[in-house]
Amino acid sequence: MDNPSHSSHSTPLLAAMLVGLTFTSAHALAGLQPAGSAACVAITSDMERLACYDRVNGRAADLVQSEPTTSPMAAPAAPVAQSSTPLIAPDEVESAGETSLIDEAWGFNADSKRYTIDTYRPNYLLFATYSSRPNEAPFETLFDATQEPGVEMQSTEAEFQISFKTRLWATDDRRFGIWGAYTQQSQWQVYNADLSRPFRETNYMPELMASFRPGLSFGDFHWRLLNVGYTHQSNGRADPISRSWDRLFAEFGIERGDFAVLMRSWVVIDDGDDDNPNITDYYGYGDITAFYKWRGHSFSLMARGNPSADKGAAQITWITPKLFGSLRGYVKGFTGYGESLIDYNWKQNVIGIGVTLNDQL
Repeated sequence: MDNPSHSSHSTPLLAAMLVGLTFTSAHALAGLQPAGSAACVAITSDMERLACYDRVNGRAADLVQSEPTTSPMAAPAAPVAQSSTPLIAPDEVESAGETSLIDEAWGFNADSKRYTIDTYRPNYLLFATYSSRPNEAPFETLFDATQEPGVEMQSTEAEFQISFKTRLWATDDRRFGIWGAYTQQSQWQVYNADLSRPFRETNYMPELMASFRPGLSFGDFHWRLLNVGYTHQSNGRADPISRSWDRLFAEFGIERGDFAVLMRSWVVIDDGDDDNPNITDYYGYGDITAFYKWRGHSFSLMARGNPSADKGAAQITWITPKLFGSLRGYVKGFTGYGESLIDYNWKQNVIGIGVTLNDQL
């Protein structure tokens, strides 16, 4: 049996212990807040200090749930600086949809082969050329040697030309290169059986030049070629019919669409005084050639001379569209002095017809 007196004394004791514990816990909890607030005061960062106060006051969870999610504001983009230099040269804009005659002929396109062999001047064969006034004066000694009366040069003969160039070196963008070139032109008395069908004249012309693409525009015209170099031309014969001269030259090429102009000037460094004195009186100090392409046809006009000596020459050519394979029809007309070196001081009119593999541009 329980002791009633023991139970009555335990109840007040338990109540007193519960009250003490409650008072102690409340006092301890009350003491935590000042300590936490003091810790928050020591935080220097505004955002972290505010978060600390929210945790002390029990608002951290509510803020996480109630505050909307926001993306950090991106800093305004800096304005793009405008370049004073255009990204595309004016002549490139104009020719973006077309092919440049000069760029194609001189391999200025960046994807062209660095080392290459290509055609240079027209490679042609004229089956027949007719001269209004054949030049027999240099060959009188040859005629005398035959000891046959009536032997003479014929007005009709054949003519052909071989011409190529090779790029020896070029920059990565192909805007500058070193070229070597060779041209050989021959007049052949193929229909003259009385003289055993001789070659009346053959001219040999090696060249070495540096080629550059300026890429400048003047209105609608675009300067795309500057050549500077050396050329030697001779007929490889002995006196009295030897002809030769050496020149330094500069050549400028401009174009507009299907129209192009090549302007060349030269300085004579050896004019072969014994072979062809006063050759500049007849050839002058430069020439100019204009080209025009139209529906597959190609036309050219060359002019040169020395106005002070009242002498010069002009040449016109017409190249047809392709006839078969790479061959095209070729018609050439010449008037004036210097149709070949042997004729440098001889005036005549010449017309010829044949075929060609290429045009100069």
